[in-house]
Amino acid sequence: MANNNQAEHEPKFTRQLTLSGFDRMFPDEDSCKAYLRDQRWPKGVRCPRCGNEKVYASKARPFHWQCTNCGKSKRAPYRFSVTVNTIFENTNYRLLIWFKVLYLMLTSKKGISALQIHRMIGSGSYRTAWFICHRLRAGLADPEFRQLMGVVEVDETYMGGKDKNRHANKRHHVRGTGDKTPVIGAISRKGSVICKMIERADMPTLHRFVNEVVDKNNVSLVATDEHSGYQYLSRWQKLPHETVGHKSGEYVRGIVHTNNMESFWSLLKRGVIGTYHNISKKYLPLYLNEFAFRFNNRKTEDIFGAAIRGC
Repeated sequence: MANNNQAEHEPKFTRQLTLSGFDRMFPDEDSCKAYLRDQRWPKGVRCPRCGNEKVYASKARPFHWQCTNCGKSKRAPYRFSVTVNTIFENTNYRLLIWFKVLYLMLTSKKGISALQIHRMIGSGSYRTAWFICHRLRAGLADPEFRQLMGVVEVDETYMGGKDKNRHANKRHHVRGTGDKTPVIGAISRKGSVICKMIERADMPTLHRFVNEVVDKNNVSLVATDEHSGYQYLSRWQKLPHETVGHKSGEYVRGIVHTNNMESFWSLLKRGVIGTYHNISKKYLPLYLNEFAFRFNNRKTEDIFGAAIRGC
């Protein structure tokens, strides 16, 4: 009985690609190109410009094809490679390096810094590793946005250090949270999370976000805290809205809470503090892409393949 109880409380995790499995799957550059080809065109190679299925493989250059349908003429066909229209296009680094960096990013729960990537891949400069990481984060944006259904939690947080901790010549001398960058997020209970950077956490902005991400026809509850920006969601947006009063010490009332959203915020901030230390406002949306993708695919066994298909 004791062993059964212990098994019930053990952490459950989804078995994903291991490092040894990665090395077996991608021993060389050709294996990476073949994998990218199969992920992009599972039903056969198509022309990325016109969608033509009748393309011809180049005999002189492997993983290159020709399309006479959208070329200037039959003698001057449109030529494309396996990396065309992907984040891997026009890069001097081998595809194997890109794949390995992506694998390291996906398997690090709280992210991995560009400096650590620079050490591991031996890139010529830190700037190169930084560029690769940011380009991969841009590719992790979800292209197929789906509105949230069921019980949806909405909450906002603020990213950035305190103004008093900055150097004297970099202080803004503002009060409250004016020196930080607001971020708003929504999560479907036991489902996906959506987050984005905003300029102001005011009522029009919060209402606009909720209206964009929530499926009004299939939502049973929108749970928020007592922030004044969420007022009138039930009246103006016609949504079933309930709040919890954090200031009064109320964090859960039945099914009304924002604990799942706050758990994601905690994961994001621990990653920033422990791994990146500092994130500029300019690149914050890219880091949000990374953390949201990793969180939303935490139960996906082939998370690497899902990422490649989006790139």
